[in-house]
Amino acid sequence: MTTRKPARKSARKPIVLPPGGGRPYPMGRLRAVFKADCDETARAYSISEWWLEPNTTGPGAHSHPEDDVFFVIEGTMSILIGKKWIDAPPGSFVLVPGGVTHDFENRSRQRAGMLNFTPGVFEPEMEGIAQWFKEHPAGDVR
Repeated sequence: MTTRKPARKSARKPIVLPPGGGRPYPMGRLRAVFKADCDETARAYSISEWWLEPNTTGPGAHSHPEDDVFFVIEGTMSILIGKKWIDAPPGSFVLVPGGVTHDFENRSRQRAGMLNFTPGVFEPEMEGIAQWFKEHPAGDVR
């Protein structure tokens, strides 16, 4: 028979957000809403929503060492993985391994949104990302 050790108390507090709740980062035709990051996750991961208006380009093809996980919650998001674009309808799950080039955009006529999960922290970068989008506004998908 095994004896279960009592769980250690966590200094972190549970997070309960209403629909649309979180810390918004408007970027013109794109919008990010951070649900949890930094101290809220013990710096282990970041969870955010990303919303794109119809026919809107995304951040541009890029890569980084961390994995990127996407779960489409509304509309159809077009996602670049390597050199191939896929159309991801609601309920689609996409894991892009670290180092793989990726991008996303909304090629449809309705708003599209997805949940994004990344290891480590991400939100501290948002001030610079939002500023970049002010200087380089998202355009129409061609």
